[in-house]
Amino acid sequence: MEDEDKTLFDNLGGRPILERVHKVFYDKLYEHPWLKQFFLEIDQKTIENQQTDFMVSNMGGGKIYSGALPKNGHKHLFITAEMFDLRNVLLKESLDECGVSLDLAERWLRIDDAFRKSIVKEDASQCEKRYFTDEIKIFPKPSGM
Repeated sequence: MEDEDKTLFDNLGGRPILERVHKVFYDKLYEHPWLKQFFLEIDQKTIENQQTDFMVSNMGGGKIYSGALPKNGHKHLFITAEMFDLRNVLLKESLDECGVSLDLAERWLRIDDAFRKSIVKEDASQCEKRYFTDEIKIFPKPSGM
């Protein structure tokens, strides 16, 4: 049962729950025929840790995240609303599989969705390199999806 005097981080059960959810979630992302393309050059454990730190910081568990904010970290990636929605489905599945209660999962998803506008782009022309040698990443939807 949720304690309204506690942070979402505390109500969830702390870092171990976030780590478990992110392991399940990134297992799904790394297997997804379309979304996995964004992660081909990224160590899964590294991104799980980054995402956990980011969400700890956004759920009241202390400001421990020191990486790029979503807008800057994703500006070179052409992420469409459809991709973000697919990602959201995988996150919902992960929360459910990890036994996160519906009320806490909904709070988690609201925080996650708050970053949609800074990540999603309507057109590839909205992408920008983060640095000179960076490449813009555009992955068309695989046929049959």
